Amino acid sequence: MGFVMATAKAFTPRPDLPIYTDFIENVRAGFSLGIREWRLITLVAAKHVPSTYCSYVYGKQLVGDLGSKESVIAVHKDFGNAGPSDKDVEMLAYAEQIAIDASQITQTSIDRLRDVGFSDQQICDIALCASFRCFVSRFFDAVGAGPEPVYIDENTEFCEALTVGKRF
Repeated sequence: MGFVMATAKAFTPRPDLPIYTDFIENVRAGFSLGIREWRLITLVAAKHVPSTYCSYVYGKQLVGDLGSKESVIAVHKDFGNAGPSDKDVEMLAYAEQIAIDASQITQTSIDRLRDVGFSDQQICDIALCASFRCFVSRFFDAVGAGPEPVYIDENTEFCEALTVGKRF
């Protein structure tokens, strides 16, 4: 990437805990959904943590996946009305509920995911992705990590829409 991300620097006081890199590499290596889905889940979870840093990083990456900054803003603002498939809406509703209050997940929540075609492994992966984002986003804010200049978009409207927590 040409630079060391603040996320990597955040763990340097505890090199004995390669939590972030090992976990994320292992989950991503076997992730049963695509990178687009990883980014969408992360964006929605980061919104509710709230983590501006993670919203900036994944929002910027999603521009290529969704085709425009306006599409990213629409998903971030209200994914249910942003035009995604029923499958994406259910995936993101589940990720959102995990980030808001996972104790409210019910068997009906799981059944809705199965009804739109998600396998148990994919449901597990959505939960892992959203839950992990909640953990690391809170950790990054707690130790003062902030977005690298490459993730701070020159479009102030885009940045403002993705600013959900700390202001940078």
